[in-house]
Amino acid sequence: MRSGRTCTAAVAVGCALLLGACGPADGTGAGQPEPTGIADGPAELPVPRGKGSKVPDDFNGDGHRDLVLDDLVKAQSHADDAGIGIVYGSAHGLRPGARQLLSPTKQAVPTGGRLPAVFDAEESCDLDADGFTDLVVSTDPPYDGQGRPPVPLQILFGSPAGLTGRGVKLAVPARARYGNDWPDQPVCGDFDGDGTADLVVHASGGKLSYLRGPFSRRGVPRAAGAPLPSPGEVPVGPATDVDGDGDDDLVVRAAEGTGPAAVVLGGPTGPARTGALLPAGVDVALGRFGQGRALDAAVGGMGETLLRYDLPAPAVRAALAAPGSMLDAADFDGDGRDELLSSGSRLRVFHAGAAGLSTRGAVTVVPRASGTTRVLAAADFDGDGRADLAVRTYRGETRDTVAVYAGTAKGLVGAGPAVAFSTSVFLEP
Repeated sequence: MRSGRTCTAAVAVGCALLLGACGPADGTGAGQPEPTGIADGPAELPVPRGKGSKVPDDFNGDGHRDLVLDDLVKAQSHADDAGIGIVYGSAHGLRPGARQLLSPTKQAVPTGGRLPAVFDAEESCDLDADGFTDLVVSTDPPYDGQGRPPVPLQILFGSPAGLTGRGVKLAVPARARYGNDWPDQPVCGDFDGDGTADLVVHASGGKLSYLRGPFSRRGVPRAAGAPLPSPGEVPVGPATDVDGDGDDDLVVRAAEGTGPAAVVLGGPTGPARTGALLPAGVDVALGRFGQGRALDAAVGGMGETLLRYDLPAPAVRAALAAPGSMLDAADFDGDGRDELLSSGSRLRVFHAGAAGLSTRGAVTVVPRASGTTRVLAAADFDGDGRADLAVRTYRGETRDTVAVYAGTAKGLVGAGPAVAFSTSVFLEP
């Protein structure tokens, strides 16, 4: 969801999720009590009406960041997926009561008279430049295996009331496609620096389809030329301006899973220039971990994290022992430098100082709910200038806990969750 998953310039790439860094923690809070005040079923509140904003993941435009949730729990095991959940934000952070369920029945566009069975959040940005964040979802349109497959992506447009109404199919013009792969793996970013959001999607054969925004309400890009050459097959987001030239850049993996990656730099013709080459790893995070304006990169392997500085021409500076390979970067204490979030057998936040990242002052986050914990997002949900940490702990298909730990000036993240709830709130009575 990748998603709009992080705040300011810090981004993490390489995970399959839209909404934030991904990767399991060990749920080391097993046996501890559930968070007090957990909202298992708060009364549903109206979605606050907004007037438009530039805040990421602000679907109703009220100036507060919202949270996207995929893979909601079910009323019973093996039941159908309920859809996508949206929890809307406020001046005090996320409000589980102000929520919205997006389902293929109500929001998806049918293909050949058939509604999709797959309906997963992929990416979010303001594609039509109206001040309301839009959501790109993946579907499974019917395909007989002959010729080019249909475009599986649909756009749900934001509005003062949030994500309402049916989506539209994303249009990828034939001239922008290459080969017979599915046009998927969407990444949002202003790759040409014109102030509007563009989309990059996978083509095939080492090429990317570049769709210039803004997009019409019919899902048509303003322009789309021939596919761009790429150093890899898998574009991953979120995008950010790595070299400070005003154009967003992105990371492209050589292939799915582990392996080398490269930073692809934006410009007047879009993301068409290969910058830094990054070593093989499970995940990559970009952030300002030390001094200077340039972004740094951390590459997550099995047991250590390589810190690479001064992008787009990196040099290895140090190796940081970290018990995780899934990474994210965000400024939890509000000092202008990004901390590194590492999840694996443990979930840890490494402090950033003038000399870069350090194990000194690292914080281990121990979820109070038992189960398998994954990071949803590292983003500023309460608007205080510090990133907050949203995690989700699974305890089977029918039980889970979402907890949000507030960023703090001292200690990086709060000792306990500021809000906690279950995605069972989205189950229809």
